[in-house]
Amino acid sequence: MLGGLVGLVALSVIAGLLAVAPITPVLALSGHAASRAVSLFDGMPSYLAIDRLMLPTTIYARDPQSGKDVELTSFYDQNRVPVRFDEVAPVMYDAILASEDPRFYEHGGIDLIGTTRALIRNAQGGSIQGGSSISQQYVKNVLVQRCERDAVATDRQTRDEVLRTCWLDATRASGVEGYERKLQEIRYAVQLEQEYSKNDILLGYLNIANFGGTTYGIEAAARYYFSTTAARLPLGQAATLAGIVQNPNTFRIDRPGGSIIGSDGTTYNKAADGAIADVTPGTLAGLDSLLAAGTITPEQHLAAGDAYSATKGRQLYVLDRMREDGRITDEQYVAAAIEPIAPAVQPALTGCAATSAPFFCQYVVNTLRFDPDYAEAFGETALQRQQSLTREGLHIYTTLDWQLQNASQDAMRRYAPEAVPGMAFGAASVSIDAPSGRILAISQNNRFTEDADLAATDPVYTSLVYAGDAVHGVSDGFPTGSTFKLFTLVDWLEQGHSLFEPVNGTLRAIPRLRDRCEGTWINRENHVVRNFGGVRGYTGTPMQFTAQSLNSGFLGMAEKLDLCDIEQVAARMGVTRGTGDPVDLDGAASIIGTNNIAPVALAGAFATVANNGVYCVPRVIERVVNAEGTELPVPGDRCSQAISPEVAAATAFALQGVMVPGGTGSGGNPNDGTPLLGKTGTHEQIQTWLVESSTRVTTAVWVGNAIGEGDVFRVWHDGRPLSQARLPLARDIQATANQLYPGAGFAPPPGHLIGRPPARGGGGDD
Repeated sequence: MLGGLVGLVALSVIAGLLAVAPITPVLALSGHAASRAVSLFDGMPSYLAIDRLMLPTTIYARDPQSGKDVELTSFYDQNRVPVRFDEVAPVMYDAILASEDPRFYEHGGIDLIGTTRALIRNAQGGSIQGGSSISQQYVKNVLVQRCERDAVATDRQTRDEVLRTCWLDATRASGVEGYERKLQEIRYAVQLEQEYSKNDILLGYLNIANFGGTTYGIEAAARYYFSTTAARLPLGQAATLAGIVQNPNTFRIDRPGGSIIGSDGTTYNKAADGAIADVTPGTLAGLDSLLAAGTITPEQHLAAGDAYSATKGRQLYVLDRMREDGRITDEQYVAAAIEPIAPAVQPALTGCAATSAPFFCQYVVNTLRFDPDYAEAFGETALQRQQSLTREGLHIYTTLDWQLQNASQDAMRRYAPEAVPGMAFGAASVSIDAPSGRILAISQNNRFTEDADLAATDPVYTSLVYAGDAVHGVSDGFPTGSTFKLFTLVDWLEQGHSLFEPVNGTLRAIPRLRDRCEGTWINRENHVVRNFGGVRGYTGTPMQFTAQSLNSGFLGMAEKLDLCDIEQVAARMGVTRGTGDPVDLDGAASIIGTNNIAPVALAGAFATVANNGVYCVPRVIERVVNAEGTELPVPGDRCSQAISPEVAAATAFALQGVMVPGGTGSGGNPNDGTPLLGKTGTHEQIQTWLVESSTRVTTAVWVGNAIGEGDVFRVWHDGRPLSQARLPLARDIQATANQLYPGAGFAPPPGHLIGRPPARGGGGDD
């Protein structure tokens, strides 16, 4: 009691001194009497820096029709859209001032009358509540946001509980702590008034205030609750929003069925007969008095108070204060009072699940969260990166091409089921702009979710991006099968061999494969790598072996090479295992694709061939702009000559044979006149691939088992085995890519890498 009395006296003295602050705020705090009063503030900071608002990070994609960047989705802890002073309707200012601080433009930060009333009302109970000016409320919100910015979940408290503690500490402290908080709030408020204009403070308050849940600021509130903007708010809606800020989670109007939330957190619903149950007495007193006076009819009374009764009562209070202050007429009051609260809730886009390109979006998010190449823009630590995603107000512009993305996802829906009983079935595609590395589209057969429990129980859902690696997709890639033969082919040409050089491709055990990096590797098991479908091997040429994907032929080629060189070719062309580790060729089978590689990495390698031997690092982010409009440093095109143009031309010449009649990938050719190169691949009846490319766009398609095993050759979908879904998938996606990005002819191969005409032969393996 003694502490409360001291606090009351201190506040009274200071409030009296500050009464003259509107006229001479500096002098009011510089005299001898003020010094004695301010001595009560010992140990309290005198300056409150206004932190930058916590803002959503927004991801954009270019609209091909308008050429403008449109919002793909956003991520936030606080959904907020800051506005300028002239972007708020005057009636909104009138509503908030009349209900919260009618003397705002008259005082110097402290409403002496309101504060005195609150002190008298609260002194006996020892709790300091109410009586706060707009400036004090702004201070309170700044302190709450600062607390929330640093909020971290603990073993004892969830993050929501920590956030609630931030709010309670700033609003409901009692006893001596309550008076100390009020003293600090007053000191900050006076400083605020000396540094900022009244309009700046009022706007700052409306931009920072909570309007329920994760909705912050007047613009986000207008959009969310009424599908309008702060500039277009009519009287009734403005009064509703002004009422919400007094107790946001009690008065929010996004609850279904007209439910209300009591101050104790209990949800109350309408009774079965349509009447409102558990409404605080007096809530609708304003409507009751209009009914008693005969100003409105019983039907108008019922309609106006039928839903969101607690919020309606608060709105009526705001309207009444506006009328008392002369800000609205009696007629305006009645018209707004009888109008029912009718929310038109428009949830803000948030998270990747809200987009039509969820797996592309998640690839972007994973780049932000985990890719070390983006540390300068997004932060070094996991916490910094999470805050970049949800609080820093970044604008991330992506490489997504909507037309190609839509075509890719449409093809995925046509040819790949969402799930297959008995296996963890998956399918993914990625399309890359070969000359730049820009990822244009990513599609997947699954439905996207970040709900771990749902993903664990329903195979239709996942958050994994199968097209990406461990960093960008939280996926380790998949065995590539014969698509990996690309690197043996490139090494063959780099070592001076030709496409038509005879090679012993018969079925046999290869006794020795050289690997100067690890020492000579010997086929200890005397293992014979078979050809698909029991096809016999033959002596032929790399040109034939490539078109027909003959395993034994590529083993014959590898016998004349060095495994270390093949590994280094893969590395130069941007390929690692999905985990990020280097490709490891540890025996004969690895020549035909046992390493797990992400589709994006494989697409980048084939794009290198199509791009005259220049490898470009695949990327999904075009540029990043921070909340202040400054462009942040992010990697752009990162291209380097990985293989010589001559070797690239000869490789492309051989790979074109895959996509023509007689080649294993011919079923994936849209046959639209665009020259294409490509390669198919199969691993143990479990994974199947097709990668194809024009000189402009490379598309990689994977269809198989995301986890474990399952024979995709024995399961049929839409009239074809799942193993063949890769062909129409790649065909339809590449057809759209060819329309959007017309390809040219590939460079002719140099004569010395062609050699003499091929011998006859046949049969092959995917």
